[in-house]
Amino acid sequence: MNISPNIQAMQAIGLSRQIGANNVANMNTPEFKASRLSLETGPDGYGVRPQSIDQDTSPGPLMPALEGKVDEDGMLNTVWGLTEGSNTELVTEMVNSIRDERTFEANVAMVRAWDDMTGTVLDLRA
Repeated sequence: MNISPNIQAMQAIGLSRQIGANNVANMNTPEFKASRLSLETGPDGYGVRPQSIDQDTSPGPLMPALEGKVDEDGMLNTVWGLTEGSNTELVTEMVNSIRDERTFEANVAMVRAWDDMTGTVLDLRA
């Protein structure tokens, strides 16, 4: 058993949470495109590591927005128009957050088990 795949997984989960937090923080930003983290199997087939961070290019919903238009007299008029909203889905972000939390907890449990096992072995040698 090697501890580094668990540490590697926890680092990947931390990155996933940073991306999710950025998506949620910008969910009311017009034209914001959410990002997603893709993971791959770690070295020698153990653990996971980040593969890529991809932007979701699907369109967001149309939302009403105020626009400034200049008429032929040079006067600025404010009119209602439509703009694309963020494509961040809060439900998806919450599900990902729960998944990441459970995965992180499982890896912490493995690190603790490794620590306990190593401590027991060292106690037997003393």
